[in-house]
Amino acid sequence: MAKHAVVFAPGSIGNVGPGFDVLGLCVGGIGDTVAIELHGGADVIDEVKGWDAAQIPREVGRNSAAIAARAFLDAHGEGHARFRMVIDKGLRLSAGMGGSAASSVAGALAAARAVDRDASPIALMTAAMAGEAVVSGTHIDNIAASLLGGLTIVRTIQPIDVIKVALSGEWWIALVTPEDVRIETRAARALLPETSARADWVQQMANTAALVHALSTGNRDLVRRALDDRFAEPRRASLIPGFAEVKQAALANGALGCSISGSGPTVFALAGAFGAAQRSATAMQAAFGGLASTVHVGRVSDEGARELP
Repeated sequence: MAKHAVVFAPGSIGNVGPGFDVLGLCVGGIGDTVAIELHGGADVIDEVKGWDAAQIPREVGRNSAAIAARAFLDAHGEGHARFRMVIDKGLRLSAGMGGSAASSVAGALAAARAVDRDASPIALMTAAMAGEAVVSGTHIDNIAASLLGGLTIVRTIQPIDVIKVALSGEWWIALVTPEDVRIETRAARALLPETSARADWVQQMANTAALVHALSTGNRDLVRRALDDRFAEPRRASLIPGFAEVKQAALANGALGCSISGSGPTVFALAGAFGAAQRSATAMQAAFGGLASTVHVGRVSDEGARELP
């Protein structure tokens, strides 16, 4: 029995523009780390550090990483196992970079490794979904991308049916997050209608399909046309001060497309080279004006969650 494990789960972009609750994109170089050690006492969170550490619940029943870990253990005949957990948040809360999903994925995978289980992706996503549901509801676009890496398609949740899409070409992401703006996923989802006009959902479906094809074939011109969200972005843009100017700045400085990352307030730009992503990030940050912001530029990462030495 392994008895302990440390797992890193990367951040992600949910929706990826038009693919609401369907597409997820893994971002390299940023994420959450969860360490688990089995012991003889009760489940406990020993320490939370990193971004927004003071705001992360220490109660096991309210913490997404701990809930996911316990869900995996209980579902796989390891209910007797008890853990001590340390969480290192590399992702901010309520920022739209898949923070709760990354913590949930890392918690589930760390639990599996601690009890020496080689769990299936579906088993891990099922456990992670239990943790994510506490924070932002039942959807797994971020979970799938964080666990599997690359571009993922969530076809169904019940049962879980997720496809990882092989990408072609070089893809870079610029993430710019206004520091003093927080958007809770549940609140952002409440802005969205339950139904849409037929013309709107037909165009949204066409854009989503075209974007997947563009990324899988390396067609940058098609990315420019397809990364167009007609559903969530128009309804959430007002939650992000200066969003229109930030988006225009990205497109004017080499980005192929730009939209809201998940529920926001992070804005992402997709580029075909590091230089374009870096220029876009600089321009986007400037376009926020006097609003302080943080920046991350990273590749679309083909590698998802992984155990660390």
